[in-house]
Amino acid sequence: MEFACSHVVCNWSPGGTASIGVSLIEPLYDNTVTVKQQEGPVPPPLPPRRLRKPRPTSLPLPPLPSSQPPLGPRSLPPPVPPRLDKLEGESRLRANVNVVSLSIGKLVDISQAAGLESFQNPEICGKCSAALSCLSSTQKNVWMCEFCGCENSVNDNVKRVCVGQRAGVHSDDLYLPNQSDDDYQNLEDTLVVFCVDISGSMSVTTEVTSSSGSPAYISRLEGIQDALQRALSSLLQQFPHRRVALVTFNDEVVIYGDGTSTPLTLRDWALVDYDHIWQQGVDYSIPHCIAETYHQTIQRIKELREHGATCLGPAALASVAMASRYPGSKVILCTDGRANIGLGEMELTPSLSSSPLTPYFYRKLAQQAVESGVIISVMTFEGTDCRLADIGRLSDTTGGRVNMVSIGTVATEIQSASIDNVLATGVTATLLAADGVYFPYEDENNHKVVRKIGNVTKGLEITIQFAVKQEFMEGFLQKDTLPFQLQLSFKTRDQQRVTRIITEQRPVTTCSRIWAGNLNTAVLGVHCAQLCASLTMEGRVQEAQMQLKAQQDLLNQISKQRPIQKEESIYGNWMDTMTTICGDITTESQV
Repeated sequence: MEFACSHVVCNWSPGGTASIGVSLIEPLYDNTVTVKQQEGPVPPPLPPRRLRKPRPTSLPLPPLPSSQPPLGPRSLPPPVPPRLDKLEGESRLRANVNVVSLSIGKLVDISQAAGLESFQNPEICGKCSAALSCLSSTQKNVWMCEFCGCENSVNDNVKRVCVGQRAGVHSDDLYLPNQSDDDYQNLEDTLVVFCVDISGSMSVTTEVTSSSGSPAYISRLEGIQDALQRALSSLLQQFPHRRVALVTFNDEVVIYGDGTSTPLTLRDWALVDYDHIWQQGVDYSIPHCIAETYHQTIQRIKELREHGATCLGPAALASVAMASRYPGSKVILCTDGRANIGLGEMELTPSLSSSPLTPYFYRKLAQQAVESGVIISVMTFEGTDCRLADIGRLSDTTGGRVNMVSIGTVATEIQSASIDNVLATGVTATLLAADGVYFPYEDENNHKVVRKIGNVTKGLEITIQFAVKQEFMEGFLQKDTLPFQLQLSFKTRDQQRVTRIITEQRPVTTCSRIWAGNLNTAVLGVHCAQLCASLTMEGRVQEAQMQLKAQQDLLNQISKQRPIQKEESIYGNWMDTMTTICGDITTESQV
C-alpha cells in the first residue's frame, strides 16, 4: 500500500469549505495549504506593547551604572509567525489527498514474495472480516478488533502464531490453504480469441508509404489481417502451446475456432438469444495449440472479406464463451464502428444518452467474463465511433486494454495485447480502515470497500480515496494513528489459491499541517486519471472537470513549495489535456 499523504487528513470535507483554526480537542475544518514551509522552530509571538507617556525632553537622562556595560546596537525583535489564514497565495484544499494506491500487479506475483512468512488460514473478525495482525492486541484470549471494536475469542496457538511472530506496525503475510491435485492447471493451457469486425466499413482505406517510397492505400481489414499474421507468428515463437481461435462478425457471427473445423454461423434470431449464443460458444470444438494449427488459422485470416452490418455484441459474447473454458484466456476485439444489429446494438440510441438495455448487456457480459477469468481488450480505429463508453466497460471491468489504433500501430497493439500474461484470476481486493472512515465514490458507506478485479496483468494499479466522517474527527485526532488493512484473494496461473494480507497504521493530522514534502504527487496523479476517466465514462463530465481543477490547483501549490520532478510533470500535462477533452465533451453535449 502506498499513500498519497504521509498522514491521514481528518478534517477534509467533500465541499471543500473550512473554518480557520485547529484544535486537537475540538477540531475545526482548516483546509489551508501554506505556500512556504518555515525552517526551524516557530518563533514566539511578540509580547504586547505597554503604552507610556513620553519623557519630557527638558529632563536630563539618568546616568548609567558604572557596572553596566555600554549599550550596544539595539537588536531586532523576533519575526511575527505567519498566520495560516492570512498568507498571500493561500489555497483551499479541495482535492482529497487521502488516497491509497494498490499495486495489484506486483502484489499477486507471489514469486517476488519468497521472503514472506506464510500461514494456512487467517483469524477473521466476526463482524467486519478484518484479520488478526501485528496491530492486534489480545487479553485473556479475547481479541478486540482494532477496526470495528468487536470482541473475538482466539486460542493460544492462534494468538502466538498471528501476533507473537509479527510484532510491529507493519505486516505482510501470505495464506496458502491446502491444495488438491485437481486444482492444478497447465500454465500454457489458455486461449486467445481474435474477434474481428469484417463489416462494410472495414473497406475504408488509408494512404501509407510503400517500401518503394510511393503512396499506397490499405483498407482497415487489410491492416487487421497483417496485424493478426504478425501476432500469430510471435505467439508461435514465444508460446507454441498457446491455443488460438478466430471469430468474425458482420451481419452474422462466424466461429472458425483454430481453422481446422467446420465454421459455425449464427444469424437472424440467434443474434438476440443470449443463452443460445453462450452455449454455442462453450460447445464449439476445443482449439488445438498454435504449433499444430498455425497454417490453417493464417489461411482463414487471408480469406476474410468485408461486407454487411455490425453485430458486435453477439460476436463478443460467443468469443467470451469460448475463452471461458480456460481461466486466464483473452479476447481481443477489433472493430471500427458501433454495433447496429443483434444484442448490444447501439444504432438506434443517441450517442450521448445510451438505451438502458445496451449498457446492461455489456455490464452483464463483462461480469460473466470476470467470473470466467477472461480478459477483453478492445482495438478501434482512430476517427471512428464505436461507442467506447459502452464497449470500454468490457476492458475496464476485466482488466484489458482499450486502444485507438491506426494502420501503422494496430499490429504492435494487437501483438502486445495477445502476449500479456495473466498473473492471477478471480482477484478480489478488500480495503479496511477504522470505523468512522468512509470511501467516496464507492457503493458502500462504511469503513470497508470490496473491489472485484477479476484478472490481473503486470502493472495493474488501482487507487482508492477515503475520508473521515465528521462525528469521528475529534476522536481520531486524539488517537494519533489509524489502522489500514488490505486483503487480496486470488488464484495464481496454476490455480493455487492465495490470500495476501497487508496491515499498517498511519498517523493523523489536519489540513493546516500539510506540507509539500508530505504529498506523493505520482499517487495523486494516477488517482485523478482513474477517477476522471470513470466519471467521464458515466457521463458525469462536470464532476470530472471539478476533480481536474482541484488537482491542478493542488499541483500549482506544491510547485511553489518544491520543484516538480520530471515524472510528476507528466500528470500535470495529462491534466491539461483532460481539461481540454472534458471541455470539448461538454460543448458537444450542449449542441
